[in-house]
Amino acid sequence: MEYTLQYYDLVLSGIGASLGLGALIGYATAVSFLVAIVGFGGVAIALIAHALFINGPVDDAEDLTEEVALEEVPQVLSPMEPGPES
Repeated sequence: MEYTLQYYDLVLSGIGASLGLGALIGYATAVSFLVAIVGFGGVAIALIAHALFINGPVDDAEDLTEEVALEEVPQVLSPMEPGPES
């Protein structure tokens, strides 16, 4: 099975890259470190807002009202069974 980059992988990469670029510009140029971090932090916030509100993780608002049967919950996340005993 081959792994492909998805939208949210790119969003997370963009957040890290924007903050890293802000730090690099703050250290390497005459631009104040605080100004560079705040400026590129705004880019990171814009990426987060786009990922949450514009291209959210659900297709429709109706998807949020669907109930999930207990059988559909993965066993790793199921609160009904105790975890492994140590």
